[in-house]
Formats: sequence, C-alpha cells, structure tokens
Amino acid sequence: MSTFLSAIRKYFSLVRFSHTVFAMPFALIGFTLAVFRGNEEFRLRLLLLIILCMVFARNAAMGFNRIADQRFDALNPRTMDREIPAGKITSGSASVFVLINSILFIITAGFINRLTLILSPVALLVILGYSLTKRYTTLCHFILGLGLSLAPIGAYISVTGYFALLPVIYSLIVLTWVSGFDIIYSLMDDSFDRDQKLYSIPAAVGIKKAIFISVIIHIITFFLVIIAGLYGKAGLLYWTGAVVFISLLIYQHLIVKPDDLTRVNLAFGTTNGIASILFAVFVICDLIFF
Repeated sequence: MSTFLSAIRKYFSLVRFSHTVFAMPFALIGFTLAVFRGNEEFRLRLLLLIILCMVFARNAAMGFNRIADQRFDALNPRTMDREIPAGKITSGSASVFVLINSILFIITAGFINRLTLILSPVALLVILGYSLTKRYTTLCHFILGLGLSLAPIGAYISVTGYFALLPVIYSLIVLTWVSGFDIIYSLMDDSFDRDQKLYSIPAAVGIKKAIFISVIIHIITFFLVIIAGLYGKAGLLYWTGAVVFISLLIYQHLIVKPDDLTRVNLAFGTTNGIASILFAVFVICDLIFF
C-alpha cells in the first residue's frame, strides 16, 4: 500500500495536480451558467463527467509537457529535480500515463454528448500541442491560455450541446488571464530560454518589457470581466467576486518587479489559484441566487 501511495504522489507531482485550480473553477462556472441561464436540468452524473474530463485532459497535457521538455528540464537548475530528469518516473511510464489519460478523456467526452466527442480530439491537439510551441513561437503563452480557456465553454456545451456568447466571454477571460500570468512565470527562465534558443516573451523582449506586456494583457482581462458582468446582467455577488479577482491580479503585478523575481512563484501559483477559486465561488453563487 505504501508503494502504491508513493507512486500516486509521484504522478500527482508530475502533473502538478494542485494547479488544477486554475481552470477547474471556470469549468464549474460554465456548468452553472448552462444550468441556471441556459435553463438546463441539473444532472450530477453530467457534472462528474465534466470534472473527470478536466482531470484526464490536464493529466495528459502536463504529462506530455514533462516528456517533451525532459531534455531542457535536465539542463535547467530550476527544473532538474522534476520527476523525469530526476529519475523518479521513466519517460516510458509517463508516456503510458499520457496515453491512458488521453483515451479516458475521449471516452468520457463521448459519454457526455456527440458534440463533445467530436471536439475532444481538437481539444487534445491544443492542450498537448502547447508543449511544443516554445520551440517555434513567442506566442506560446497564448497557446497555453487557449488550452485552459476551453474549460468554461467546454463545460457549457457539455450541458447544452451548443455554443453561446457569455461562456465564450468567460473563455476569453481565462485566455488573457492565463497568458498574462504565464509570461510572469516565464520570467524565471529568461536567460535559460535565450541560451537554449527557446521562445518566450521575456526571452524575446527582456524582463522589463515582458512585465509591461503582461500588464496590458491583464488590463484586457479586466475589461472582459466587466463585459461578462454587464452582458450577463450580473448581481452584487458577481461584482464582489470581480473586485476580488481584479485586486489579486493587481497584487501579483505589485509583488513582481524587474529587479526582484523572488516572489514569482507566489504570484503565479498562490495568488492566481486563490483568485480563480474566489471568483468562481462568487460567480456561481450569483448565478444560483440572483
């Protein structure tokens, strides 16, 4: 049993399972939006299938990312203790893990409805393909944002079977929010990326300009949050959540400075995780009670 639990912990660490808090809350927003604004019936089975899809998709994406980046991770002092370069998990075992999660994602999507089944390979292409984009384009941050932005619209069409504008706006919020904080996260690898000829905005324009670009992207996030509230005729709870979410965006920019990157992890992981959860709680409660 102890060996089994140890293996589970290794794979949880491999995929940084705690980072599920970035996209999962927005998937729950998409689900709640479909039920309370799309006049759909609440089905616990469907909610569980959506959550499973999120877990399987993210496991596949993160596992593939670790396989694709294992050579660079072994060279980077910041990442050389990750599971594959450290020898805790073999590349072959990680590949099996990715394959199983990819298959389970498609199967689970098939249990939801025909549209989600048809779109599931497209979603996999986006979330797996992100791991290779850093070799070719500085837009890699936006590809990551695109992958996570599938959460609210994916959950919405899982319930309704069709697209709608409001969940698309929430997807755009996720796209810009994630792209902006991924630029902040990549500040730590600015020199390494240039040395290895990898693409990122900090490697292309430098740390100071990259932070400025991140600020601009998060300003767009701010306006999208306002647009979502106005278009969705949101109530007091939504606007309270919006204030909290935007305040935490501002906070992460206040604690990360060009000459002091010591709090990047605090800005990237802790602050954004809290922002996502709190925003989702307020938005979901607003949808239910107003």
